[in-house]
Amino acid sequence: MTASTAVPTSDREYLIQGRRVTFPVVVRDAASGAVTYLVPTGAVERLVRGRELEVIEVLPGQTLFSLAIIDYRDNDLGDYNEVSLTFFARPRGERPSVGIPYLGNVVDFFRSALPTFIWKLPVDQAFTCEAGAGIWGFPKTVERIELEDAGARRTCRLLMDHQHVLTVSVPRGGRRELPEQLLTTYSYVGGVLHRTRFVSGARGMSFTLGGADLILGTHPIADALRTLGLPKRALASVWMEHQHARFEAPEPVVRPG
Repeated sequence: MTASTAVPTSDREYLIQGRRVTFPVVVRDAASGAVTYLVPTGAVERLVRGRELEVIEVLPGQTLFSLAIIDYRDNDLGDYNEVSLTFFARPRGERPSVGIPYLGNVVDFFRSALPTFIWKLPVDQAFTCEAGAGIWGFPKTVERIELEDAGARRTCRLLMDHQHVLTVSVPRGGRRELPEQLLTTYSYVGGVLHRTRFVSGARGMSFTLGGADLILGTHPIADALRTLGLPKRALASVWMEHQHARFEAPEPVVRPG
């Protein structure tokens, strides 16, 4: 990927490839599936080492990993597909809302209040790649993402550098509604840790224990995922047929002292 040419024209606007992007950046409709796995903390720390973030544990020596596939159908950044490989982390020294070891993190997870750090974020369109990397510091790259529906399942196949990274299949469909929730993700913009807040809700949601099928390929990222003990049985799969969101501008994280 070439260097980003995202140019801020004000604190609420960027100019990217001749197009203006203003905040909040709005996702009006997307279909997404997310799979959560319990993985070893030490293996995750080796992937994100040297960061100012602390990997969040939900059990001694165990943390969570999320693999999500998103079909953005109506979005300020375009119509595109995305695969998100995400860990749960917070700035060192910050604590969960409930001050009980491990339990507080589990409570925050079920409240959707557990902050995240996106490790890899492949997309299949250049504009959103440049916008995501240039504005928020998201690790977006342009890759080949294939989505297929069969029966009540959606399958996503990700290829990078002409190599198979992964294929994941999740249950599709649901009738539940997810109220809007305030979420937080962390990233590095120009080498500086930033926090991005966003609001997200959905219609047509379902929750399944397990539910996912994962195959890993030959790409180095697949090998990195194997160090997490994948593929294995998922904790849970979530489907959202009509997801919406609003992303704010990133804010630098100011450390005490």
